[in-house]
Amino acid sequence: QVQLVESGGGLVQAGGSLTLSCAASRSIFSINSMGWYRQVPGKQREFVARVTSSGGTNYADSVKDRFTISRDNAKNTVYLQMNSLKREDTAVYYCNAIPDVKSIYWGQGTQVTVSS
Repeated sequence: QVQLVESGGGLVQAGGSLTLSCAASRSIFSINSMGWYRQVPGKQREFVARVTSSGGTNYADSVKDRFTISRDNAKNTVYLQMNSLKREDTAVYYCNAIPDVKSIYWGQGTQVTVSS
């Protein structure tokens, strides 16, 4: 098992930046994939970005070139650097960890609100 705790959310003006952190309760070195999703009320949770154990990354088209995901295995933490934020980025952001094909773990989420 792995517990995940997100932090770094808050209120920011459009065009601003935020960095989200996801701290894991154990080593993430061997976790195949760690990622970020987001959800707004009334909509399904959507994929934002992920990073694999080998360092490969994937991004949703809507955040490509604005968001950067990274992982620090020494700190058991995954980050999401968000630049050029837009109002439509407002959501609760969730971190997940997929250690293997049978398991997926989620954090409790952190709210990001972008004002115009």
